[in-house]
Amino acid sequence: MAPADQRLDRRVAAESGCSRAVAHQLVEAGAVQVDGRIERRPASRVADDAVVLVDHEPAIEVGVKADPGVVVVLVHTDDHLYVVDKPAGLVVHPGSGTDEPTLVQGLLALDPGLAGAGPDPMRPGIVHRLDRGTSGLLVVARTAEAHERLSAMIAAHDIEREYTALVAGTVPEATGRIEAPIGRDPQRPTLQAVTPDGRPAATDYEVEERFTEPEPATLLAVRLETGRTHQIRVHLSAIGHPVIGDRAYGDRSGLPLDHPFLHSRRLAFTHPVTGEACEFASPLPEDLLAVLAVLS
Repeated sequence: MAPADQRLDRRVAAESGCSRAVAHQLVEAGAVQVDGRIERRPASRVADDAVVLVDHEPAIEVGVKADPGVVVVLVHTDDHLYVVDKPAGLVVHPGSGTDEPTLVQGLLALDPGLAGAGPDPMRPGIVHRLDRGTSGLLVVARTAEAHERLSAMIAAHDIEREYTALVAGTVPEATGRIEAPIGRDPQRPTLQAVTPDGRPAATDYEVEERFTEPEPATLLAVRLETGRTHQIRVHLSAIGHPVIGDRAYGDRSGLPLDHPFLHSRRLAFTHPVTGEACEFASPLPEDLLAVLAVLS
């Protein structure tokens, strides 16, 4: 039973078995009635005993609208997938409560056929994500077949993902591994945290350079074994070395950066259809290089 005074989009997602993003779109499209009246506000509250009906007939076009104004940098293109170099500040796909431009909308403007790549119409082609403030490489499926195979590879940890992170303080050991479960932060529900009942997560890191001025900082190469939401940011914060620029997870440095110093610099995998070995690299963007330039 749904709890009392629940958000409508949450209620629709729970009762219809769809994703929260799709539920959000259904409400906005006028496909949902609450006690006999159409309600178009996804965030409206509904009581436990309210009657909520979702009109699936006739079929409603729920999905993402293409946006040619979103610039997409393609590192690689073939018939089955793209490798994209995402800038910091760009959201990967639409979500509840935001209408800002997304990477998916830019990709759909380049390739309308992407709409059929995967089961979620709000996330066509997406098999893994980067946070809004994280820059760098992302692999995107172009077909349903590639989506299924790439998703299985992500789940099996068969895609190598390497990041560059600049963290606060001096990391003493040359290499390290963080194994700690990650779940929703009970105090801040929009963030994640190391929690006893979270999902297993493992992060490996290697020190590349240490700085002392104008304040201690350490440049790391970070490799993901799992891919939990905010995993690198949560794990590094948990060991006392938050990512520079990441105010949400504890960075209080004075270095000039308004987003996390986190860059997806390398992807390596076996092509899901052709079987070829694939490896791609992305250099640090200018804003991150500018931060390094003030360190010594």
